[in-house]
Amino acid sequence: MPVITEIEDLRRLHRRRVPRMFYDYVDVGAWTGSTYRANRADFQRILFRQRVARNIEQRSLAGTMMGQPVSMPVALAPVGLLGMQHPDGEIHAARAAQAAGVPFTLSTMSMCSLEDVAAATGAPFWFQLYTLRDEEFLDNVLDRARRAGVTVLVLTLDLTIQGQRHKDLKNRMTAPPRLTLPNLLDIALHPRWALGMLRTRRRSFGNIVGHARGVVSLGDLMDWTSRQFDQRLDWTRVAEIVRKWGGPVILKGINDPEDARRAQDTGAGAILVSNHGGRQLDGAPPTIRTLPAIRRAVGPEFPLYLDSGIQSGQEALKAIATGADGVFIGRAFTYGLGAMGQKGVEAALAILRREMDITMALCGVNDIRDFGPGCLWSDDLGNTA
Repeated sequence: MPVITEIEDLRRLHRRRVPRMFYDYVDVGAWTGSTYRANRADFQRILFRQRVARNIEQRSLAGTMMGQPVSMPVALAPVGLLGMQHPDGEIHAARAAQAAGVPFTLSTMSMCSLEDVAAATGAPFWFQLYTLRDEEFLDNVLDRARRAGVTVLVLTLDLTIQGQRHKDLKNRMTAPPRLTLPNLLDIALHPRWALGMLRTRRRSFGNIVGHARGVVSLGDLMDWTSRQFDQRLDWTRVAEIVRKWGGPVILKGINDPEDARRAQDTGAGAILVSNHGGRQLDGAPPTIRTLPAIRRAVGPEFPLYLDSGIQSGQEALKAIATGADGVFIGRAFTYGLGAMGQKGVEAALAILRREMDITMALCGVNDIRDFGPGCLWSDDLGNTA
């Protein structure tokens, strides 16, 4: 086993242990991938202020997200098909988040169902919802979420039409994979993954199959899903779903200050600044670039979170100093899941925690709540030195 010191180590291990189509599903952007790459590159332009001769013995990353105590301001983002990265992947990720004291968000497009995760963890979690045309299914899944102990609904707004991801099309990606000759050869090269999948019954979309009317097979599922993303979505419909849920809601997929102002009017409790990890509109700006304008648009007190590009504790701190109240991670923990299951997710979270703690100390800050714009370098500081 290689020594794991950074998220990149988990990514390389993930790539070796998971069939190509499912690794590619995670590590891909839309079209040319320019936004996918820019999400990371823009973080590199932000620099910290290194401060010395400060007592940094009593450091804390603890705080709250959506009013819930967290050990650090990091949540696991909703990622579809986690159960194809590792058998029962959603359960493993939820348990790792629970052990680390951070929120886990279950995707609508998960292999493990709401009921599976609730039974396996016995703890509250968050649930991500797409805006779907099937009103009966929508009412049903929201009711199931309440009964499963979901405390926060994360409503995704930026996937009313799916962006084109070339690798998924070339791989003819489905979940579970079709048993074609190329897929069988790829699976044979990943025996650990294949044996795990043989041992679990959770190999299709657990929140949909058996719950959506007429969906009992893979063919039914593909047809139902292709018709469900609601291209009629508008702010009136968003506000209607917020009211229908009746509890805390985070609106995910906001990447423009004007949309952020509209989002506040829906009654949602927070915004997740996101470009879907560069998987939807290629050529959209990185979230860390839009964050300051969105913060100005919603004011200093409205809860703002950020995802897309967070693969280190330093990037998480840069987002917080720029205006976010916390961050969501997707690829970072999924690499760990594909590499080593629950232990890999725990390793990813431990890496981020360590990087945040050490960086905060070297910036001379004890409490994450004090990590703000003054912790970042600007050329104005150099000019006045």
